[in-house]
Amino acid sequence: MEVTFRDNALLELYETGKTKESKYKHVCRNKKLLGGYTRAVTIMKSAETTDELKKFSFLHYEKLKHQGKEQRSSLRLLNGMVERLIFTETEDGIEVELIEIDSTHYGNKK
Repeated sequence: MEVTFRDNALLELYETGKTKESKYKHVCRNKKLLGGYTRAVTIMKSAETTDELKKFSFLHYEKLKHQGKEQRSSLRLLNGMVERLIFTETEDGIEVELIEIDSTHYGNKK
């Protein structure tokens, strides 16, 4: 499947493992999280359809509800961590939007 990136910082992070974008600096510093991100994007590129992403249970693929007219979906980057990769499913493939860092998601009330 073709994977495009809405944010150049995400493409840079995938290709080089580094970015100057401040909102993704913590991903650069956390090698496990960076590895999870590159693994998720690589799996998305190798899949022919988004239905194939369901086979990888550790990704926790889900279509998000209440997102307006755009159909957004998410993948969990690592088991036990709350960071998710948010993307839009298009006719041509997938457009990666952002890495969501929301510590209250999944009931984590730290």
